[in-house]
Amino acid sequence: MTTTVPPGSLHAWVLAARPKTLLAAVVPVLVGTACAHVAGSFRTFPALAALAGALLLQITANFSNDVFDYEKGADTTERLGPVRAVQGGLIGAWSMKRAITITIFFALMVGTYLTAVAGPAIVVIGLLAILAAVAYTGGPYPLGYHGLGDLFVMLFFGFVAVSGTTFVQTGEVTELSLFAAVPVGALATAILVVNNLRDRETDARAGKRTLAVRFGERGALFEYAALLSLAYAVPVMLFVSGRSGPGALAPLLTLPFAAMLMRRVASERGRALNPRLAQTAALLFAHGVLFALGLTLATSGV
Repeated sequence: MTTTVPPGSLHAWVLAARPKTLLAAVVPVLVGTACAHVAGSFRTFPALAALAGALLLQITANFSNDVFDYEKGADTTERLGPVRAVQGGLIGAWSMKRAITITIFFALMVGTYLTAVAGPAIVVIGLLAILAAVAYTGGPYPLGYHGLGDLFVMLFFGFVAVSGTTFVQTGEVTELSLFAAVPVGALATAILVVNNLRDRETDARAGKRTLAVRFGERGALFEYAALLSLAYAVPVMLFVSGRSGPGALAPLLTLPFAAMLMRRVASERGRALNPRLAQTAALLFAHGVLFALGLTLATSGV
């Protein structure tokens, strides 16, 4: 895949940051903040700091994936997805690694503020999140290359991000935040599933043993369907169990879109999955915004 982006330009760095993926960092903070509002403890500055930290960690992960996938041979001229900055010659490997250091530095600055606000538990959470962002494709045991990427996306984009956002505002991990983390983490993981299904053959040749490589197309499609189902089952459960009002059902408005995506992902392969990747991210955003609004309205009995 060719590009006319000038090497080293601002456009090249924006491309490397992969703006479309940043929705996966925004949604957990929105939902976690809604959970804090339900608990009566919404706090503006900790919420904004949590958002800044989440965005910095996502960009760190994107930069790390860009350079380490290239160095491990997973990103080549056969790549089916959008061009990667290092592989495409837009940014040098050492420049990308310096950028990773810079984003980590700013993430630590945000973490210092959140530690002052919410206590030393944030130090542990923050360091683990930074480690996971880099270790997904970097280090001696890259998580994504050993089939652990899905688990860590579910853990960090779901439970850590949602409940952590609630924690820095309320001082506790609420029951609602743990339940609300499930659909957010599930849809974030579903984005990864589409990515890994698209890249299954090239990943296999590079020795990247994702779940899609290990269990094949059927396994990946089953995982995608299960994650989407989970995203809609939890809001229903929250309402039926009386843990939230009918506003929690707002994400069900996106169910037709999810059903369309399931059909397309099941029938398309290769580059045809690129739009489905973007659309799964859009589903995460729409579902998450409606979920956050619904939980907030449910506090008023709506």
